[in-house]
This record gives sequence, C-alpha cells and structure tokens, in this order.
Amino acid sequence: MSIGDSAELESKLSLSDRLKEFKSSQFDPDAYLMSKCHAMTEKDIKHASSHLMDLRKASAEEMRKSVYANYTAFIRTSKEITVLEGELLSMRNLLSTQAALVHGLAEGIIPDSLSAGPEDPEEEDIYDVESTKLTKTDKWFVEYLDNIEVLLAEKRVEEAMAALDEGEQLAKENKSKHTLSPDTLLKLKNALTVLRQRLVDQLAEATCQPFTRGAELRKAILAIKKLGDGPRAHTLLLNSHQQALQRGMQSLHPSSTSHGGSAFSSGLSQLVFSTIAQAASDSLAVFGEEPAYSSELVTWAVKQTEAFALLLKRHVLASSAAAGGLRVATECIQICLGHCSLLEARGLSLSPVLMRLFKPSVELAFSANLKRIEQCSAALAAADDWVLTYAPVGSRPFSSTSLSISQPKLSSSAHKFISMVQDFLEDVGPLESLQLDGPALEGVLRVFDSYVNLLINALPGSMETEEQLEGTGSKIVRVAENETQQMALLANASLLADELLPRAAMKLLPLSQSNNRVDTTPRRGSDKQSRLPEQREWKRKLQRSVERLRDSFCRIHALEIIFTEDGDVRLNSQIYISLDGNAEEPEWFPSPIFQEFFEKLTRMASIATDMFAERAIEAVTETGIDPYSVLPEDDWFAEVAQIAIKMLTGKANFSNMDRDTSPTASVSAKSISSVLSHGSN
Repeated sequence: MSIGDSAELESKLSLSDRLKEFKSSQFDPDAYLMSKCHAMTEKDIKHASSHLMDLRKASAEEMRKSVYANYTAFIRTSKEITVLEGELLSMRNLLSTQAALVHGLAEGIIPDSLSAGPEDPEEEDIYDVESTKLTKTDKWFVEYLDNIEVLLAEKRVEEAMAALDEGEQLAKENKSKHTLSPDTLLKLKNALTVLRQRLVDQLAEATCQPFTRGAELRKAILAIKKLGDGPRAHTLLLNSHQQALQRGMQSLHPSSTSHGGSAFSSGLSQLVFSTIAQAASDSLAVFGEEPAYSSELVTWAVKQTEAFALLLKRHVLASSAAAGGLRVATECIQICLGHCSLLEARGLSLSPVLMRLFKPSVELAFSANLKRIEQCSAALAAADDWVLTYAPVGSRPFSSTSLSISQPKLSSSAHKFISMVQDFLEDVGPLESLQLDGPALEGVLRVFDSYVNLLINALPGSMETEEQLEGTGSKIVRVAENETQQMALLANASLLADELLPRAAMKLLPLSQSNNRVDTTPRRGSDKQSRLPEQREWKRKLQRSVERLRDSFCRIHALEIIFTEDGDVRLNSQIYISLDGNAEEPEWFPSPIFQEFFEKLTRMASIATDMFAERAIEAVTETGIDPYSVLPEDDWFAEVAQIAIKMLTGKANFSNMDRDTSPTASVSAKSISSVLSHGSN
C-alpha cells in the first residue's frame, strides 16, 4: 500500500482517530518517520508533506475550538492559579520568617535555660514569669514584622513609615525599660535597617515611573528624606525631572524652515526651562535652601542648559548661521533668554551659560550676514543705472520715528544697501548681552567702505588698475557715464554717511531704549559715556570713506581738463603765449582751459543744486514752514558776501551795518525753533 493510498484512507477517518496514534505514550517519532518514509519516492514525499500540513492545520483548528469552548473556565482557572500563587508566596515568606524567628529564639533562649535552672521554688516562679514575658515580646516582634511586610507588599507607605517609627521608638525606650532582650533588640535593629532600605528602594522605583508626578513625586521624595537618605532623595528628584524632560523632547521635531526653527526653539526652550523651574520648586519645597542640595540643583540646571544649547545649535543655529540667517539666531536667543529670565527669581541665572554657548554661532551668522551684504551690493552695483529715485513702493521706511519724514532719493543699489544694513542692525540690536554693538558698527563701516569702493570704480577713467582691483577684491560695476550719474554717486555716499547710517545705528546706541531688546546685563552709566567717543570716531570714519570718493571724483574731472585723451598736457606755457593772437578776447580774460573748467563747475553746481538743495527744501517743508518765505533771494547772498568782505578788510564794522540784513529777521521764533529742531534730528 503506497503512501498516497494511506493518506486517502486516513482522510476518511475522524480527527480523533487520526490523532490517536500520536497520543500514545509509546509513540516514537523516529520510528514513525522511518516506517512512513522507507523507500519513498518523490511523489510519496510530496504526499507525506501535504498530509503533515493537513494534520497541523487540523490540530490548530481543534485547539482553537477547544479554547473557545472552555474560554470562561480557562480564564477563571488562570485567575485562581494567580491568586493561589500569591497566597503560596505569602505563606512561604511567613513560614521563612517564622522559621528564622524560631531558630533565633532557640539559639538565644534554650542555652540559657539549659545552663542554669532554678534552685528554689521562688526562683522557678520568677523564671517562669520572665520566660512568659519574653515569649509575649517575641510574639509581638513576629506580629510587628509580619505587619510591616504586609504594608510594604500593599505599598501603604505612610503606615509602613509609622510602623518603622514605632519600632525605632521602642528600641530607644528599651535603654531605660529593658522590655527587650539584647538578642531581640539586635534583631529588631537589623530588621528595621533592612525594612527601611526596602521601603527606600520601593519609593525610589516609584519615582522612576512616568505617572509619578507633581504632589505624588514630592511626597515620595519627602518620605525617602525622612527615612534618612536625603542625598539619594534629591538625586532621585532631579533624575525624575530629567526623565520627564527627555520624554517631552521625543515629541518635538526640528524643522529646516525658519518658521519651523523658531517653533522648535520656542517649544524646546519652554519645555527645558519649565522643567528646570519645576525641579527648583520641588527642591525648595522638600529640602529648603540647604547649601548642599542647592549646589546640586544649580549643577544639574547648568548641565541641562548646556545640553539644550548644544541641541539647539545642532538643529537650528548651525544651519542658519552658515547661511547668514542672523534673524533666526536672534529670534531663538530672544526666546531662550525670555524663558531663562523667569528663573532668575528662583536664584538660577543661566543666561551666561546660554550666551557662552550661543556666541560662536551668532558670530558666524554675524560674519556671514556682512559678507552677504557686500556680495549683494556688488551684484546690484553692476546693474545700477545711477539714477536717483525714491524707494520702491512697499519697501520699508528709512525712519521709524516719524512717518511724515520724506524718503530720500538714492540709486537702486544704495536703496538695497541701506535696507540690508537696517535689517542687520535690527537683528543685532536685541543681542546687547553678547556685546556685539562695537563689532556691528565696525562691520557696517567695513561694508560701507566696500560700497564706496564700488562707487569709486563706477567713475569713468578711475585710476584703479586691474591689479589693484584684484588686490582689493573690487567688483566690476556699471560706469557712471555722464555728470548727473557721477553726482548721483556722491549723493549716495553723502546721504548714507550723513543721515541714513547714523540714523540706523541709533538702534545700537546705549542711550536709546528699545522695546524689543532683551538685555540681561544692562550697561552702567560709565559704559554709556565711554561709547560716545567711539560713536564720534565711527562717524568720522564714514566721512573719510566719502572723502575718498570726493577726492577720486575731483581728481578725475581735473585730470580730464588738464590732459587730453592721448595723454598730452593741456595746461602749459603755450596757452598763455597763444592768448596774444586772439584779438577778440581781452588780455585779462581767462584761458580756454579755465573757461572750460568754469563751465564744468557751473554745470555740476546746477546738478548739485537740483540734488542737494531739493533735500534741504523738502526737510524745511516737512516742518510746516514755507521754505521760500524763510530763505532769501540769491541777491541777498551776494550782498551779504560783499558786506562780510568789507568787515574782514576793516572797511566797515558791526556798528554801521544794518541789522535788518538777516533773512530770518521776520521769521517767528517758533518757525526758527522748528527748523532748528528738524536739523537736530
């Protein structure tokens, strides 16, 4: 009979009949396999494999049906077994305790009773009474230990502590009352030590659980402290808060966007410093202001702050600093300092720790931002048409003090330059605690000097050689071809140095107050006064950069008149000899080269009047005064000049001069004060 026929025959049998052979206690798997697989072909092996798979499925189905049919009984039996195991464990513990007590009592009492017996009936009665008392004490001792075991098993902490206190009190009273034998007293003390340690370990394990928070945590820590292990209790308190902090961090995910970075910084900062604040509050509530615990708290808080700062640097500050994102770094630091300042009322000053760790990243973003301003300015100067216009619609105003102040006219690159500088200074302003005011002003001076170099290179026929351009890192810029464009270069530099940059730098002046400034280390009055000379020197350096542009401007135009395009000198003795041959001009008339020079100056004066005088007229107009009612006619200036010459040469004096000569004599004091106040701004 083949294996296939055997399988077909067995398939017709019931499941219990098919499994009967396997249930036998004498079943031998090896013999069964050899009997079935002896001289089997490949087809028989496949049939056997299929047969075994069917048996396994049938067995699993039979087990499932059996479990479902007896599920209620199975659950009830499991519960009963669990209860029975607990009872057996309790009985074993009690029996072990009883055996230990009996063994100890046997060793302590029986030798004394065997060593000496009572000599008379009275001594025998006394011995029986004392033996009875000792037996009662030992019985109490057994019940006492049994009670504490139950309290510990049921985690009734307060009652267990009360029972331990009772045992401690009994041990102290035994010195005077002698209610316990020396051996029993020693066992009691040893048992109290072991039980106290067990209770401490039980409470320590509870503090590590996530659900132990708030009042429950403080209660457990206070219990450990009362049990005589204060240092461990304080360490467990801090560890519990650290574990809660780590669990909270797992729910925060950093984002690569600037908005996401700020959200991550805010969430992480609030989590860290609120956890530190709660730990400080719990420490103060349980341990008071003991120096040892306060020192451990400060050390722990500094460690958590350092870990927080490193995490923030890795996920937010590092990438933003490398990209020049100073604003992101500023926002993160402002958020952190805001949360950190709330801890100062608890005596925890963690701001210096943050500043020490954040400063390298901020300085990196600081440098990258300045470099970006230089690069953007160079790119814009290459496409600037050097035409003065108002700022584009929608751009930020140059003054935050008054919306009525007119916006100045600048070329497109200058508009973008001052806008980037204002953004930069606004980002640096809130970081006064990092003492970046001085480096920020120096950085602005450096980028302005770089921008002035671009303006110099925009002058036609600049004396800068290609070698000098490569050495100074200058960029190729669009040349200002006509005189109007060249005057626009001067207008850009002078307006930036005289008004716009000093006005933007007011955000960093120590005497000014900013609402959004977070300064954890305010400057003293002496520090503020010491900065004033530095500010004046900074403004002088701005003017020196402008003077370089003016010098290049004047030199180029002067050389343009003195030399020809071929490089020949036009200003020589021959021009004066040739004057004798020109009968149309008198001898005293200027030479042609100076006539040309005068025409050039006249044209430039006209252009400058349109550019610079217009700014003065607009400034006066914004004060509510008609400038034409204040400023005199041009003839007045010529008349006053003649009077001044006479007075300087001694041909006249102040006594015989008309005092109504002043053009502002009829102007009201109010108007004058308005003009002066505007000028002071």
